[in-house]
Amino acid sequence: MSSKGVGQTSLCCGSGYNSWTSRVYILVVPPIGSRENHEDFPPGSGKDFDGPETMIERFVVHESLLDIMRTGGNRFSFPIKQLEIRNLHEGEAMTYAVDMKNAIPTGRILAQGSLGPINAKDLASTPVTGSFALTQVNLHDVGEIRGMLDARGVLKGTLQAMEVEASTDTKDFAVTDGKPMPVDGSMRCTLSGSSGDMDIHAIDLRIGETNIHVEGSIKGAPKITNLDISVERGRAEDVMRPFIQNDVPISGLVWLKSHAYVGPPGDGFMVRLRLNGSFEVPAEMLTNVKTEKSLSAFSERAQGDKPPKTGAVPDDKPTEEAKDALSSLEGPVKVENGVASSPRLTFKIPGATATLGGTFRFHGEEVHMTGDLKMDTDISHTTTGFKSFLLKPLAPFFKTKNAGAVVPIAVTGTPGNYKVTQNLTHSK
Repeated sequence: MSSKGVGQTSLCCGSGYNSWTSRVYILVVPPIGSRENHEDFPPGSGKDFDGPETMIERFVVHESLLDIMRTGGNRFSFPIKQLEIRNLHEGEAMTYAVDMKNAIPTGRILAQGSLGPINAKDLASTPVTGSFALTQVNLHDVGEIRGMLDARGVLKGTLQAMEVEASTDTKDFAVTDGKPMPVDGSMRCTLSGSSGDMDIHAIDLRIGETNIHVEGSIKGAPKITNLDISVERGRAEDVMRPFIQNDVPISGLVWLKSHAYVGPPGDGFMVRLRLNGSFEVPAEMLTNVKTEKSLSAFSERAQGDKPPKTGAVPDDKPTEEAKDALSSLEGPVKVENGVASSPRLTFKIPGATATLGGTFRFHGEEVHMTGDLKMDTDISHTTTGFKSFLLKPLAPFFKTKNAGAVVPIAVTGTPGNYKVTQNLTHSK
């Protein structure tokens, strides 16, 4: 370590104790793993220091700065409003209280507790306990996520392995341009004070009516995140809403299992994010009333039934007799470079099953999927009127053994302009 820029420093003696006060003090820590970080320091400092022989009852640092250097010349800066240490003495535990700002993500840190006795031969094994509060943590500082996080918790263990338990509250969490949602949760992890590596035993989040369970790690230099994520009996609309700017397209129960990898800082969050998993929505409903009514009418035609008469009732106000079609959706999904893709998504409604493969782009919410639609009835039932009359002669070409029509389709478009069309050329 090295220090510079010492401003006001005073020593007060009396009543059998020493008191130190320091102002405008800058402490610089070389990059972890660098040659400077492994240099031997003069006797009495660094690795062989286990506290002063003379008791310092109170040591206070005001308006100072801690700089941790990074490879390449950049640095993490931690402005310290006040650090107070009491009972600093060789062979004894000291107490601490600190009010400071975090570097990245920015936010305020309030912490207090005890440290020591310092183990000079193995500093990492020095005991530590305490409580902390993180306030107004700006999540946007770490990528294309948004929200202000508050957290409170306790820690105990050693500098090498601190067991941390915390509760969190983010009232406006969102990803890129998604709709902000309140998210609260709890976390249990083991944190290394020397490397900053974290083993996550459990993160349990609640968003809307949905519980999300996470396990994994944040390790390395630079840091790489690996997380296993699971949702059981959650709501599809809760999971999707922070990612999507417009209204979520579906609602219903969802089961989800996935592994998420977030690469080192540098690019945007959606570029760094890679996700592999699968999901199941066994009984979903489209949230757009007009689209849901069209789907229900198609479902009845696909079963060979005539759609119910609704008279002059507007499309967005179906009659009580009109029955909405419940659909299901399941399959594997991969997210990479801001694009969700799947080789096989199965979408079912009464009377029809669609198997699709393709992509969905989170930026712009553009979808492009192709596949086959299997129906209980023939192709002429996919439409009505004169078009249905023209398609009747083609029905034998789309019929399969022991089934109705099998029609190649494409799902394309952007919000407000999504459409399903026949894809007779099987274009991808």
